[in-house]
Amino acid sequence: MSVTIHQLELENVKRIKAVSITPAEAGLTIIGGRNNQGKTSVLDAIAWALGGNKHKPSQAQRLDAPDMPRLRVTLSNGIVVERSGKNSTLKVTDPTGQRGGQQLLSSFLEELALDLPRFLDASDKEKADTLLQIIGVKDELEALDSQENTLYYQRRAVGQQADQRAKYAEGLPYVEGAPEEPVSVQALLAQQQAILLRNADNRRKREQLANLEREQASLRDQIDLLTEQLALVSEDVETARQTAAGLEDQSTAELEASLADIDRINQAVRTNQAKRQAQDAAAALGQQYKDMTAQIEAIRTQRRHLLDAADLPLPGLSVQDGALRYNGQRWDCMSGSDQLRVAVAIVRRLNPECGFVLLDKLEQMDLDTLRDFGQWLEAQGLQAIATRVSTGDECSIIIEDGFSQPAPANPQPVADLSPAPRVTWTPGKF
Repeated sequence: MSVTIHQLELENVKRIKAVSITPAEAGLTIIGGRNNQGKTSVLDAIAWALGGNKHKPSQAQRLDAPDMPRLRVTLSNGIVVERSGKNSTLKVTDPTGQRGGQQLLSSFLEELALDLPRFLDASDKEKADTLLQIIGVKDELEALDSQENTLYYQRRAVGQQADQRAKYAEGLPYVEGAPEEPVSVQALLAQQQAILLRNADNRRKREQLANLEREQASLRDQIDLLTEQLALVSEDVETARQTAAGLEDQSTAELEASLADIDRINQAVRTNQAKRQAQDAAAALGQQYKDMTAQIEAIRTQRRHLLDAADLPLPGLSVQDGALRYNGQRWDCMSGSDQLRVAVAIVRRLNPECGFVLLDKLEQMDLDTLRDFGQWLEAQGLQAIATRVSTGDECSIIIEDGFSQPAPANPQPVADLSPAPRVTWTPGKF
C-alpha cells in the first residue's frame, strides 16, 4: 500500500513558528493563508524532513527563534521521522521501534514527489523520457522516431527535386510535328542512292529503246533484204515499249529538303525528348515522395499502437516528436492545472509506493478546477499537500504569522474535500 503522511508537526523552520497538520488520507489538503505567512515553508520542511539535507533550506532556522528547528513526520506505515537539535539530526523509527536512516526513507519515497518543480521545469525531452521510462517503450519509440526523421528529411529532399524537375520541364519548349526520334543522315542518303540507282536503270532502258528504234529505222531501209530480221527486232521493240510504258521516275526533292533541314528537325526532336525526360523524372520523384509518405504514416501508426498498448499513467498522455503531449497539447500549450495533473500522475507512477506529492501555489486554479483536481486525486488514492494564497473555505488549514490557525467556520465542500482534522499543538511537544 502507498505511503502517505499521517501527521506533521513543525517548529521554528523558515517562517514557521508552530504548525500541526493531519492531512486527508487522499485528495487535497490545502494550506491557505496570505503571502509571507509560512505556507511554502511547510512544504520545504516536509521535503527536508523526508528527503534529507539536500532539501535543507539555506536559512533553515526561523529568524530570531530562540530554539532550533524541530520536525516530526508520522507516515501511514507507522514510521516516525524526526529532525531536531543543533545539527538537525535525523531519527527514523519504524513501528517495531527499530531505528533507521535516510536509506530506509529512500526505499519508498519518490524524489520528485518532494520536488515537483524539478519535473515541471524540465525540458520537453526530459519529460518525455521520464514517461517513456515508466511505460518501458523508450528504446522502441526512439528507433521509430529515428526512422521517421530519416524518411521525413529524405522525402523533403525528393519533394524539392520533384518540384524543381516539374518546373524545369514546364519551362522547356515543345515543337509540334517533330518526329519522336532524330533523323539519320545515313538513312536518307541510302534512300536517295536507291532512287538514283532506279532512275539510272530507267535511263538505261530508255536508251535501249532509242537504240532499238534507230536500228528499226535502219532495218526498214533494208526491209526487203532483212524482212526476217525486222520481224525479230519488231518483237523486241514491242517488248521494250511495254516495259518502258510502266516506268515512273521518283523525285528526290523531299529527301533533298530533309537533308537540308535535318539539323532543325533533330534539334526539335532533342527538345521534345528533353521535356519528356524531365516530365518522367518529375513523375518518378513524385511517386517516390508518395511512397515515403506512406512509410512515414506506417511508422506513426506503429508508434500510436505502441503507446496505445502501453500502460500510461494518465489517459491522453503520449509522446510525439520527442515531446510529451496531453490530449494532443504540448507542455507549453497545456493549462497550469493540466500540467499539474500530468506531473502528479507521472511522479506517482515513478514510485507507486510513494502515495503523496507536494504542490505549491495552487492559486492558479479556480474553485471548479480545484474541485476536479481534488476528485481526480481521490480517485487515484493519492494524497496531495498543497499551498494556496487564500483564506477561503477551500483551505484545510490557515497559516498566519507562522502558526496554524483554526479552520474557517462552516467550511463548504469545495473540491469535494472534507477539511482535515486540525490539531492543536504546543511548541516543543516532542
